[in-house]
Amino acid sequence: MPRPVPERRAFSALARNDFRLYVSGATAAMMGDNIEHVISYWVLFQHFHSAALAGFAVISHWVPWLVLGGIGGAFADRFDNRRLIQIGMLMFMAVSLCWSLMFYTGAVHLWMAMLLLVIHGLAGVVWMPAAQVLIHQIVGPQELASAVRINATGRYLGFLVGPAVGAGLLLALGPVRGLWVNALFYLPLCLWVMRAPPAAARPRAALSGFKDVLAAIRVVAAHPVLSAATLLIGGASFFVGNAYQAQMPGFARDLGLARADFSYSMLLGADAAGGLAGGVILETRGLLRPHVRSAFVLAMVWCVALIGFALTGRYLLALALLFIAGFTELAFNSMAQALVQLHAPDAMRGRVIGVFSMSSLGLRTFSGINVGLAGARLGIHTSLALSAGALLAVCSLLLGVRPMRGSA
Repeated sequence: MPRPVPERRAFSALARNDFRLYVSGATAAMMGDNIEHVISYWVLFQHFHSAALAGFAVISHWVPWLVLGGIGGAFADRFDNRRLIQIGMLMFMAVSLCWSLMFYTGAVHLWMAMLLLVIHGLAGVVWMPAAQVLIHQIVGPQELASAVRINATGRYLGFLVGPAVGAGLLLALGPVRGLWVNALFYLPLCLWVMRAPPAAARPRAALSGFKDVLAAIRVVAAHPVLSAATLLIGGASFFVGNAYQAQMPGFARDLGLARADFSYSMLLGADAAGGLAGGVILETRGLLRPHVRSAFVLAMVWCVALIGFALTGRYLLALALLFIAGFTELAFNSMAQALVQLHAPDAMRGRVIGVFSMSSLGLRTFSGINVGLAGARLGIHTSLALSAGALLAVCSLLLGVRPMRGSA
């Protein structure tokens, strides 16, 4: 069992210089990720006007996590995490430049978009489990909960600033030059890992492919906290994920926002603003320390906010509900991630994180079906409301039948 986490100062993990540098670079990378999505999704939407295509974009983006997320965790246990992060950043840069080339030539084909989204997903598989293990190595168990929440807050800062910057680049420079600029956002983290301190020497397990994944799944299933956190995050990813973000051009159109203007970027950024505010408030006040039951309750509030967003026709109310959704999503996601990090066995931390990543990111593949492809038949508003309602029912059921014990 992990050692108890003592009372701490707000943002205590930032006292470590290496963590400050890492989280700055990771935030810039997340900003670049969202700039790329804003530009590419908008151009694809203007070409095809297809809810099914947006859903397919989500599916093709997350399939690599479903198939290879556990292997990415095994890599994090076996190889130098600094090099894995660097490889991931170079892959992101290549994808951004390839989008730019595709839009420049006018050869906007579905198979090309699919390929780039799959490569983008593979880049995440390479770098994200390695980054989570590296965070633990940098800050240690005592500051881990703070570091996970700060890292999640930086991710939401990227979500918040990225859409606004992406919309600005789209309007000012156009998609081609905007994506050239975007490739630069991945450079800081890529350069930092070249001088990042190596991890302390420890025995390296032999790489056994999917046997590593099965072993980690057995460990997660046998541990009440690990299994509860993984079930929660997997359910959220399966039913909703972030599929509604790919549908945001359609929601914007239905709310009367037909152009890529400031109002559209505000709609994209409202969810991220809630997450950013949640991270700052919760970390500053020391509120909502990681606990399984709290994570489930927050996920249920997230569901209610998304149902309201899906059903409203009022722009300001939509912004408010997305803000609430962002706040609660950051809270329960960072809480679940901290619980997994704190309770994962040291000898197979990367593999357990890989299984958690398969659940949290790989199962978003199916949210592309629930929210995206179903949106082509039922309408994006109905499909999102039904998906969030199904998750709400599952969380209520699990709270009623499963003991929700366990905290940091």
